[in-house]
Amino acid sequence: MAELTYREAVAAGIAQEMARDDRVVFLGEDIAAAGGVFKATVGLLDQFGPLRVRDTPISEQAILGAAMGAAMTGLRPIAEIMFSDFLAVCWDMVANQIAKSRYMTNGQLECPLVIRTANGGGSRFGAQHSQSVENWAMAIPGIKVVAPSNAADVKGLLAAAIRDPDPVLFFEHKSLYATKCEVPDGEHVDELGTARVLRRGDDVTILALAAMVPRALAAAQKLEDEDGVSATVVDIRSLVPLDTRTILAEVSRTGRAVTVEENPRLCGWGAEIASIIADEIFYDLDGPVVRITTPHIPLPSADHLEDLAMPSVDRIVATIRARVD
Repeated sequence: MAELTYREAVAAGIAQEMARDDRVVFLGEDIAAAGGVFKATVGLLDQFGPLRVRDTPISEQAILGAAMGAAMTGLRPIAEIMFSDFLAVCWDMVANQIAKSRYMTNGQLECPLVIRTANGGGSRFGAQHSQSVENWAMAIPGIKVVAPSNAADVKGLLAAAIRDPDPVLFFEHKSLYATKCEVPDGEHVDELGTARVLRRGDDVTILALAAMVPRALAAAQKLEDEDGVSATVVDIRSLVPLDTRTILAEVSRTGRAVTVEENPRLCGWGAEIASIIADEIFYDLDGPVVRITTPHIPLPSADHLEDLAMPSVDRIVATIRARVD
């Protein structure tokens, strides 16, 4: 085991798969000599050269168009969109072309493509560079959606995404790049569509994703220390495929579910999970599913307003405290 930062794990996962398979290529803005705007791809150009690690013009449509064509003709490209907000610029390519290529060709073409992007708030980048947009992607049939919360998951899930035969949107959270944890040495490949129970309690199940996972864990500890409330914390990790088996088992066991979502409340991923819980295990619940979200507003750039808008440890604690007898 080696301790890596979240950003170092990105480079480690890409390097592992590029070394393993010479069909894997990597393209995006400033990803080569500059090592990426968040320094998550440092060293890849030196290791694999300019034919496989390519800087592109500032054109999200060009990046994804080239990556889609490469995927259709036998390569396994990784394309970086610098900020997830910029997916709006090339959403036709994602939603109408990449997501539907296998379906529209009756399976004659595969599109093994990973789109990496920096997602989420907390870094004071303002309303156009801080959105949490994983719920956009979740709504499009044909795309797998992954959002890791720690460095070990980054490496393992990124490797799994690169090996997958279908397009995967891989959301890396900007505020997590500097965080560290132990990452397995050597080849590390995880499984898409699997949630992970990080903490097991008896009174409530907290379902969280990406940067909300460490906040959920901190809130769970605070609830136990101050109120004697025992909380389970589930890291969703993958929205598509969604590990409903783990989610339903843990919610059924505690009888209460709370989602912690960074995305705006309207049509957030927690609404879909709440619907599934209501359909499948309604009579196991001791109360309604509770959603803790960002309000349906553009995210402010002022530090205190951004912190107020996003779910915080204190808001998670206060919300659960009010719901659990």
